[in-house]
Amino acid sequence: MAKVDEARVARVMERLGRAHPESQLLVTDPWSIFYLTGFFAEMFERFSGVLLAPGARPVIFDNALYPIDTYDNADVVVFNDTDDLSEVLMAHIDPTLPLGVDAQMRSGFLLPLQERGAASSFFLGSYTVAETRAHKDERERELMRRSSAINDAVMAKLPELVHEGVTEHEIAAQMLDLYRGQGAEAFSFPPIVSFGANAANPHHEPDATVLADGDVVLFDIGGRYQNYCSDMTRTLFWGEPDEESRRIYDIVRRANEAAEALVAPGVRMCDLDRAARRVIEDAGYGPYFTHRLGHSIGLEDHEPGDVSAANDAIAEPGMTFSIEPGIYLPGRTGVRIEDLVLVGEQGAEILNSYPKVPQRIDR
Repeated sequence: MAKVDEARVARVMERLGRAHPESQLLVTDPWSIFYLTGFFAEMFERFSGVLLAPGARPVIFDNALYPIDTYDNADVVVFNDTDDLSEVLMAHIDPTLPLGVDAQMRSGFLLPLQERGAASSFFLGSYTVAETRAHKDERERELMRRSSAINDAVMAKLPELVHEGVTEHEIAAQMLDLYRGQGAEAFSFPPIVSFGANAANPHHEPDATVLADGDVVLFDIGGRYQNYCSDMTRTLFWGEPDEESRRIYDIVRRANEAAEALVAPGVRMCDLDRAARRVIEDAGYGPYFTHRLGHSIGLEDHEPGDVSAANDAIAEPGMTFSIEPGIYLPGRTGVRIEDLVLVGEQGAEILNSYPKVPQRIDR
């Protein structure tokens, strides 16, 4: 018999109660449902959800197409495609209380509830689960460490795939087997493999570009281990890099290390971004660092919360996020170096150990 994680539900409800006393919450994001219940299904156009209310058992709503266990501490409501979903939900939502909903909830599900007065009012409640998920417990921290260790091991094998005449796509096509060989289930995102000028596009998709002498070789990769994601970027050199490529590599490495050295409980995310960005700006490349410094990560590769100039939230124990400065010279080259960091009670733990010294791949 399955169990809802009561400690996690309690933390969510505590956050909900502080901002919206005597409210209920309908969680519809698949990974948030998994976080609370252990049940995951990608529903596509169909609905699933968990209703949380003060002093009540959680109610899990599940489409009959997706088998679900019986729960000893929650009620499970199974419905069919032909059922009136609003009727199903309204049989359990308290119409006298406000209802918090996910940012991910489809308008086609939400609007009928609003039109029929399913709750006294509606508000965005995603933050209650997002903030709870951001603070990893001890088991989650260990899974993040293991997932990142797998990523290090895969990264260590990638230089062996680089050779004269190879294309980006040919390298990317071999990566899933590498992850599975290390015990991961899947990618956490499609891998980025960028040669030369393609590295100037931070989200370049591997294509038929053939490796050329003097190219940078940028790998941005991540795998999923027991549902927890890893993410890391390293930039290598094929042949002898030109002077500017060597220079911007050193600048990006120093920016990465400057931000990582500051990570600790109580430090603002915007100050981490500022520390890295200052190194790049002082070197004259400020306009070529075109994105935020990092993003939160856990059950999803990109989770709510980031490391950016616009975020004055502070780092707290259990938070895990990326530190990934870059310099991108359009039409020429690009360098990015990325690690994941885990905030501890006293300082920070860098989850990646693959070297950041300049690495030239021998022919």
